[in-house]
Amino acid sequence: MKRIFALLLLLVAFLPAIRAQLRPETGTQNPKPIPDPVKSLLRRHQDKKTQVHGAILPGADQTELYLDYLKGKNIGMVINQTSVIGKDNVSSLDSLVKLGVHIVKIFGPEHGFRGTASNGATVNDTVDPKTGIPAISLYGKHYKPTPDDLKGLDLVIFDIQDVGTRFYTYLSTLHYVMEACAENNVELMILDRPNPNGYFVDGPVLDTAYRSFVGLDPIPIVHGMTFGEYAQMLNGERWLKRHVQCKLRIIKVANYIHSLSYTPPINPSPNLNTYRSIILYPGLCLFEGTTLSLGRGTVFPFQVLGHPSLKGKFDFSFTPVSIPGMSEDPPHKGQICYGVDLRDDDIDSIKSTGKIDILWLLKLYRDFPDKEHFFNSYFTRLAGSEQLRRQIEEGKSEEEIRQSWEPELSRFKMMRKKYLLYK
Repeated sequence: MKRIFALLLLLVAFLPAIRAQLRPETGTQNPKPIPDPVKSLLRRHQDKKTQVHGAILPGADQTELYLDYLKGKNIGMVINQTSVIGKDNVSSLDSLVKLGVHIVKIFGPEHGFRGTASNGATVNDTVDPKTGIPAISLYGKHYKPTPDDLKGLDLVIFDIQDVGTRFYTYLSTLHYVMEACAENNVELMILDRPNPNGYFVDGPVLDTAYRSFVGLDPIPIVHGMTFGEYAQMLNGERWLKRHVQCKLRIIKVANYIHSLSYTPPINPSPNLNTYRSIILYPGLCLFEGTTLSLGRGTVFPFQVLGHPSLKGKFDFSFTPVSIPGMSEDPPHKGQICYGVDLRDDDIDSIKSTGKIDILWLLKLYRDFPDKEHFFNSYFTRLAGSEQLRRQIEEGKSEEEIRQSWEPELSRFKMMRKKYLLYK
């Protein structure tokens, strides 16, 4: 109320100038502009209204924008448990089938299209018991749809929630689906969703000599894009095999800009089960390339770090156990791990600084008694090159490490601007 009252006072004070702008007097050649304080306050008030009252609507929710286009076509869907429509979070597959769309094939990424498989577990082809539609695994025998998989399809829908990191495998799934669609002349429709880590870009850019399913393209760890924006980059930079280009149709998110916070209504994957874990994930996932536990086998994965060898260095402890559907055989299962608890850590600082947190990686390496066995071979694939591991082993500072990410990181930020769909 105080802000509104202040706004009214300013409007009254500058009413003559505003009236002159709205109804300039006869003969006035240079009407006086609205004073900057009034424009600034009006702009801030309008921005606040937009952010508070404009509900974010993922592409899938806006069926009026794409339903007619789907009618009469044979459709495939790349989906998982995050592919939902409406406040009741009904599966987009189930919703579109009910609306008369002819869905003839499902493609499931890591964790399966219903999101029930554990991390890294092979997912087999199956048939959806609810709809009777065949479900092809893109995390089993192959990552990329085959010509037979796409045979008879007019269009493929990609509708999955991302978390904005290079090593989150759904990004690689999008790459391969686009490549297959381009090669087989099948259109791809992306039902875009907000990126909960879309407000910053950071980390080392991948050296393509170290390409893998946790990093296919030369982007930093945190890319700051939605799937729709990233798909445009894949086409625009000709990163698909043989430089093919995929025919794209993107249904944009409504009322979204990158600076807005967003909590996905459905957990993106079994071990990203809280908003905090999603925000900490870009920095903590690098620990997957070490011998430390990052909470798999607990109800708070990606929120704690520890190892049995750190006893005496930290007071906090936890014991990983088998949790079906999350981590059935977690690192250090049944052993007491000592380390750090980040469940009360200030995650707002990540948003304010726009930087992934690598300080815990540097500290825990220094504290670990058996440095020869701290890293495993997976770390290089997650980091995107051998450089970060060497820097940590050599005792480089955070500032020195961050400086080494340039100029590639700045070049990526400039390139990214060409493909943004949202501010």
